[in-house]
Amino acid sequence: MQFHHHGYVSGDPRVQPAAGTGLDRSEELPDETDVLIVGSGPAGMLLAAQLSQYPGVTTRLVERRPGRLEIGQADGIQARSVETFQAFGFADSIIAEAYQITSMNFWSPDPRNPQNIVRSARERDDPHGISEFPHLIVNQARVLDYFSFCAENGPGRIRPDYGYEFVGLTVNSEGEYPVSVRLRSTAGAQQGEIRTVSAKYVVGCDGARSAVRESIGRTLDGDQAFHAWGVMDVLTDTDFPDVRTKCAIQSESGSILLIPREGGYLARWYVDLGVVGAGDNHEVRNTPIEAIIAKANDIIHPYSLEVRNVAWWSVYEVGHRVTDKFDDVPAADTDTVNPRVFIAGDACHTHSAKAGQGMNVSMQDGFNIGWKLGQVLSGVSPEELLCTYSGERQEIAQNLIDFDKEWSTMMAKKPEEFANPKELSDFYTATAEFPAGFMTQYRPSMITGEPAHQQLASGFALGKRFTSARVMRVADTNPVHLGHHARADGRWRVYAFADAAAPGEQSALTSWAEWMRVSPESPVARFTPAGADIDSLFDVKVIYQQGLDDVDISSVPTIFLPKTGPFQLVDYEKVYATLEDDDIFEQRGVSRDGAVVVVRPDQYVANVLPLRATDELTAFFAQSLLEQHPSPAP
Repeated sequence: MQFHHHGYVSGDPRVQPAAGTGLDRSEELPDETDVLIVGSGPAGMLLAAQLSQYPGVTTRLVERRPGRLEIGQADGIQARSVETFQAFGFADSIIAEAYQITSMNFWSPDPRNPQNIVRSARERDDPHGISEFPHLIVNQARVLDYFSFCAENGPGRIRPDYGYEFVGLTVNSEGEYPVSVRLRSTAGAQQGEIRTVSAKYVVGCDGARSAVRESIGRTLDGDQAFHAWGVMDVLTDTDFPDVRTKCAIQSESGSILLIPREGGYLARWYVDLGVVGAGDNHEVRNTPIEAIIAKANDIIHPYSLEVRNVAWWSVYEVGHRVTDKFDDVPAADTDTVNPRVFIAGDACHTHSAKAGQGMNVSMQDGFNIGWKLGQVLSGVSPEELLCTYSGERQEIAQNLIDFDKEWSTMMAKKPEEFANPKELSDFYTATAEFPAGFMTQYRPSMITGEPAHQQLASGFALGKRFTSARVMRVADTNPVHLGHHARADGRWRVYAFADAAAPGEQSALTSWAEWMRVSPESPVARFTPAGADIDSLFDVKVIYQQGLDDVDISSVPTIFLPKTGPFQLVDYEKVYATLEDDDIFEQRGVSRDGAVVVVRPDQYVANVLPLRATDELTAFFAQSLLEQHPSPAP
């Protein structure tokens, strides 16, 4: 964490100085706003936290509840989400209070006595070592609390406006605030009253029954599996030995997915209630908690559980649905009309809860649209950037639905339907990268380049999230993860991997660095807003092939030692050396001739280019950024 560059900070450094719209933020919901977020779920709260980093953008979030969520249904936090938490500055805090999943145990009928269950396999949770971050279990309400802190303590000072229910909207063809949104007050002296708020953009994060989705004519399309599950968060007294380990349990009486919860005592039990008849008309949802507990006892025989306290419980029927588009523009007009209304999270995709995907994918929806709205409304990017949201996220949602159908079908199988007892555990291991969030790969677009030079950095796949690796930070001799320094501040990351020459020697890297600093054709000169710090839009870092003792920081090009803040202090945290026993060039397949790796503000690799491909670098950014004049002083 970096601070003090705007003056001495004596309090909590996570509380950033208020700026722009955060300086005089009205407690009352205004009649006009740049962005109106509907719903304070995972997508909505992350979106608010991101837009709080754009204090020139007026953002309001309305929520029909009277206050914060106290208990949420989602609890699984995949490693990709923890990477995202790192960018927002609270990964360490939430890891400390969460339950960490390190393995998963599988139980099946005892071949000698099929009425009993026995442990048949134990699999590592991350068998491929795809992330340095853990897989967590923590209540959704706490995740929202952390994002709420970021939103409220970012420069924009965004806080939810509780007690407003979305009624409908109209998109007008003209006007600075063309979206008219009707809201109903749900609390206080104005309860029941309707008022109108005009917005430039609206994002519906209002759940599976989204009224925003309905208002733009989108529908959730898909199917129902006609299989019901009871789910309960309970405190139990049980002799089942793996109650504190994630388990998939299959018996002749049905299946259970057991997920220990944070705190050491609570656990979530997903209990198979069996096939639902076509004429059930959702009656299964009236199954009492006592029946779910009895069913759980049947499944775990010869073990038993006594429920001492029920924190929450529900019954749901498995369904898989996704909308065909995540904005208000008809498919035929995608290339000619810019969207004004977006949907995110469960408003776009619904599925089973057992793969722990809902909250995680929803947050990535919010991350994706958040920085794009911030860039457009700040005058940094053209409106066309917003057209990329639906195309990128809809494909990911469809991939999720396809995976979840397979996983939920496997979980609902009877033991005798498997080809071998290890079929379920083998599937879990083979597909671990997908639910962890690391199979997302965006197609080439105005913000993701073609893989013409992918061979220069094979470990940083275009369109996939930036895969961090350890390096040595030269100035303070600290070994760190390169990707952990990136914050959700809307900046593009430009990583310059040096060729073989040492700092101070003439090389492709030094020529590139000088061009970036002084050339009027460089991205820094052409796109950095006038009067802003030289690194306000592009966070440019260098990684040398040499070890710590062979990198003289006084010989490093000044583009990697930028002066920042009102006092123009040197930022020393952009210069890295390799670790002798953990060379990032080898770990990530980076060419010894050097390479430039460009990373989007939402942590996905945008381009890989040779150091000498300066024209290509500028041309790439010219697709998604607006030229700013005059250029800042170097």
